[in-house]
Amino acid sequence: MSQPKTNKKAMQKSAKTTSAKAKSSTVWTDAEKAAMKARARELKAEARANKNRAEGERVALAAIAALPESDRKIAKRLHAIVQASAPTLSPKTWYGMPAYANTDGKVVCFFTPASKFKTRYATFGFNDDANLDEGAMWATSFALKELTADGEAKISALVKKAVS
Repeated sequence: MSQPKTNKKAMQKSAKTTSAKAKSSTVWTDAEKAAMKARARELKAEARANKNRAEGERVALAAIAALPESDRKIAKRLHAIVQASAPTLSPKTWYGMPAYANTDGKVVCFFTPASKFKTRYATFGFNDDANLDEGAMWATSFALKELTADGEAKISALVKKAVS
């Protein structure tokens, strides 16, 4: 059985278009390049922080201090709540955000400032290493526009449960 003939020019044009698309998709924006460099610096700092809790706390507090006032106010309070509720968690940064890791170095909970992604609210979230399982479905992150006494109590209870 013979193979159908293909249009060679059409295939070459298609290949050129595909090649051009591939080249354009591998070009990084200045923001993406800066994010990659920041992540590389963070990974180096994280390696040092894993060896030294004080270094992790220094890096996390520096990240908090660099936040805009509205995010910084929430992040400072969350830092105090997490430290009081789960002293076994070590502060660090995770993708430039304040986070708290277990003794294996895995992030259990983290703060995402509203300014990070230009959203209308910040979030406090938990990763899968947090022991929050409740039946077949449970929340893993919470929107924060401000931190009230009720919110602080709920977060404290969740952090305690997460490390239990």
